[in-house]
Amino acid sequence: MDALARQISEQPSMDPMEMKLAALAPRPRTVEETGLSQNFLQALIAKHLYDGGVSTLRELVARTLLAGSILETVLALMRSEAYVEIRGSVDGTTALRYGLTDRGRAFALESLMKSGYLGPAPVSLTQYIQVVQAQSVHHHQVTQAQMQSAFSEIVIRDNLLNQLGPALNSGRAIFVYGPAGTGKTYIAQRLAWMLGDPVLIPHAIAVGDTPIQLFDPIFHQPIKDPEGTPHALFEQGYDPRFVFCQRPAVLTGGELTLDMLEISYEASTKVYQAPLQLKANNGIYLLDDLGRQRVAPVDLFNRWIVPMESQQDYLNLASGKRFPVPFDVILIFSTNLNPSALADEAFLRRLGYKIRFGELNAKEYAAIWRQVCEARGIEFDGELLRYVLEELYGSSPRPLLPCHPRDLLSMALDQACYLEISNQVTKEMLDLAWQSYFVGLESDKS
Repeated sequence: MDALARQISEQPSMDPMEMKLAALAPRPRTVEETGLSQNFLQALIAKHLYDGGVSTLRELVARTLLAGSILETVLALMRSEAYVEIRGSVDGTTALRYGLTDRGRAFALESLMKSGYLGPAPVSLTQYIQVVQAQSVHHHQVTQAQMQSAFSEIVIRDNLLNQLGPALNSGRAIFVYGPAGTGKTYIAQRLAWMLGDPVLIPHAIAVGDTPIQLFDPIFHQPIKDPEGTPHALFEQGYDPRFVFCQRPAVLTGGELTLDMLEISYEASTKVYQAPLQLKANNGIYLLDDLGRQRVAPVDLFNRWIVPMESQQDYLNLASGKRFPVPFDVILIFSTNLNPSALADEAFLRRLGYKIRFGELNAKEYAAIWRQVCEARGIEFDGELLRYVLEELYGSSPRPLLPCHPRDLLSMALDQACYLEISNQVTKEMLDLAWQSYFVGLESDKS
């Protein structure tokens, strides 16, 4: 047993998940173990001192998420180069306080001109690749029992689950299609829950000495402990430069452009931001409303051909440097349009799984209606449901879609609030909701 494994095994407070994380991303104890250069760390510390002013070692640890022993090594070198000096203690404390010298401030400004990144120390690209591969979405196999359990509270047909499960196991891109309102987006996002344990997401990665911000609170949801604080095994060996998160589920719709799939560089702040597919690594990337984007579908499909087949993507820095990154993503295309109108047969064949979401039958519609009533605190009324199915849908034939119960009942409750009637729904309210919700057929008759 090596020293690291012995150190981990001797910590009784660590549960199996904590031990797994500590082995996957052990907390670095030396500069060499960070995977970052001395020059990069000096520049990062100088920027933090310039931004935060005179700081204690504890404050710098909180800013950089590096061990105190590493910071002491770098600060000692910075003192020898006259970048940093030790200031007097305050309030009777004995903690050393570090501040920049005039030369150090000039160095910090020069460093900020090169890169405006001011956050936790990044992890090296090499380490990031190793962690992504260890957490791969392709390592977890989904079973029928797991799918049925995960979607037990959702009204969804077994044959649809029996298509989605094998599609996840295949590791190939998935194409889901069908009318708007059939639950494609909602179900696709929940599939991220089926991909195994939560994962480690770095705050940033470093390509050479260039940091790229990766963690994004929009897409990355940290796992919280019972007290409600983010889970961070700061002292047990888990590298806090990573955040322990739910597997990401990245969603983009009609706003997507090809530029969003490349590294972005903000010239005013001099900060690099990771593209969407990199933020989706170890999870799901859902391209919703396919065909509604400002970019032609064929161009969008062509962007994914190499990553889908090789599970590797290539990105470029503003300097022109090109480098490979893992493409460990379940890619899901979703559209309301006819798939054959968006892509040729050759590309559709590459996707493997084409899954249609369709309309509901009356029994399924009723089950969703009951769920919405329970969630919104409305007393279920079978006669009211019969009126909706037979009278409203009967007089104006429309497909039964999963979104209709939620939307119609929500609009009826809007009227109840207006009339100061607490959580009561009547036929008259549903008539008005129906007239407001649907357009076309009714107005054509008037």
